[in-house]
Amino acid sequence: MKTEETISNLQPGDRAEVTGFTDTDRKYRRKLLSMGLTRGVIIEYVKSAPMGDPVEIKLRGYSLSLRKEEAKVLLLRKVQE
Repeated sequence: MKTEETISNLQPGDRAEVTGFTDTDRKYRRKLLSMGLTRGVIIEYVKSAPMGDPVEIKLRGYSLSLRKEEAKVLLLRKVQE
């Protein structure tokens, strides 16, 4: 059984595959897609700011910072190294 998680379940160094998106505004979903956050892409959770927001992830050879609330729309599946 495949369990989907959100960014809140990840720790620094964890890697996860984007499996989809929660119900969200289409405009915002297009914004995420344009940043490379498409289904099947592997992200690495790098760190969060001292107060927990924003979070930094790595994908497709670059680093991206997102507010935690914005990142929660990503559905993820942890992957092993």
